Amino acid sequence: MEKNRLSILQKWLKEEGYAFAFIQGKANLFYLTGFRCEPHERLVSLVVFPNSEPILVCPNMEKDLVRQTGWTFPLIGYSDTENPWKLLETYLSSFEIEGHAIAIEKGLLSLVRAEQIKKLSPELDLVCCEHTLMELRLIKSKSEISLLREAAKLADFGVEVGVHALSTGRTEMEILAMIEYELKRKGISEMSFGTLVLSGEQSANPHGQPSLKPIQKGEFVLFDLGVVLEGYCSDITRTVGFGSLTDEQKKIYHTVLTAQTETLKQCQAGTILGDLDKKARSIITEAGYGPYFPHRIGHGLGTEVHELPSLNETNQDRLQVGMTFTIEPGIYVPKLGGVRIEDDVLITPDGYECLTTYPKDLVEIG
Repeated sequence: MEKNRLSILQKWLKEEGYAFAFIQGKANLFYLTGFRCEPHERLVSLVVFPNSEPILVCPNMEKDLVRQTGWTFPLIGYSDTENPWKLLETYLSSFEIEGHAIAIEKGLLSLVRAEQIKKLSPELDLVCCEHTLMELRLIKSKSEISLLREAAKLADFGVEVGVHALSTGRTEMEILAMIEYELKRKGISEMSFGTLVLSGEQSANPHGQPSLKPIQKGEFVLFDLGVVLEGYCSDITRTVGFGSLTDEQKKIYHTVLTAQTETLKQCQAGTILGDLDKKARSIITEAGYGPYFPHRIGHGLGTEVHELPSLNETNQDRLQVGMTFTIEPGIYVPKLGGVRIEDDVLITPDGYECLTTYPKDLVEIG
């Protein structure tokens, strides 16, 4: 449990004059409490007050897991036949609520739950606290960096398994299954997103769907995967050639590699985030592939696989020591295939560190 993080949130609530914060997003809950679960339709929420102890609401079946995190504050458990909102309402009625608003995660909250929260204190406005929470999560601690580094090593391993599994006639889904099987053997129970193994024309879709398509000679094979390790995510992409590639395919690959290499050189504290996207985009455009680079250069990485900062060309924020994010240029040509090269990056006092280290030189396998 992270009491210091809760204290920072409480301080912010007090400064803003807010009555309390209602937190139910999976990543934010984990960040503030150390408790991570998939509640499905059941309510799991953290209520943080500016001047009182926080309270956590969860199903009875989760109570022991919550206590295992070190949670020592009040805990409201409930059965499937009980209404957790009524229990929370009763708890709140036991002391005076002070403040003019309730801080919520507007982007994550359903209308149904927003209405339920409003009923707790009808006279209070609902305001958004997501940006404050994301700013709190932006700079990683030493312990977070250690976990991100280990998660990155496991992502490297996943790519290694996938590359070694390439064989004529083997399908994308077969290779995907082999990757995840070997990661599970290492204790990984959750991937940070749906693993991608895309070949040939399929690789031209940045977020394509792996299928029963057999891998064929002369194709790009794109691997995009990541793991969740003790609540922290990794995200790597590598692209290889299966068999001999054409000159055009090699040009695409080397253009993407150059774009990533040159962009990484600019990853240091003080650099404007948007300049990273512009750097990669200028290299890819100059090579004649500008229209085939349809996404931003990267995204933040932490308790979620996509979080702040957003590395798009309009972002005028600056890199800070302790930020972690991806750098992932790509070129995707319909009918031909696509290349993406992605690393997890940490900003250090001396520049940057690539947490993912699987080799990036072009290889033609088989």
